[in-house]
Amino acid sequence: MRRKAHSSPNAPQAIGPYSQAAAVKAFASRWFFLSGQIPLDPATGELVEGGIEAQTERVLRNVAAILNANGMEFANVVKTTVFMTDLADFAAMNAVYSRGFSEPFPARSTVQVAALPRGAQVEIEVIAVKP
Repeated sequence: MRRKAHSSPNAPQAIGPYSQAAAVKAFASRWFFLSGQIPLDPATGELVEGGIEAQTERVLRNVAAILNANGMEFANVVKTTVFMTDLADFAAMNAVYSRGFSEPFPARSTVQVAALPRGAQVEIEVIAVKP
């Protein structure tokens, strides 16, 4: 198995020892593992303001930028994991999230965590497959 790191200049650069995404080729498909994205504005490197809706929208734009830079889109996503600091915000996050994906929806796990980097309220990681 050969792993290759991928990135996009239109999404925030990694803020630690990880890649924005990594891809592996297996069974005539390319599996793409996108690191969790938080709501950083790639132009400023700052956390967006405006609550869970604005943060979820920014996260989805960051995810889309990395997918697009690698010839993929939300339709290629097969699994997401959503990390939230307060599940009381689930309905608001879900309303924004649902605009990013269409049926058949990817599998998803959502968990509440004690804290996220830079004080973010939401982080989303994805697994995508490109035939």
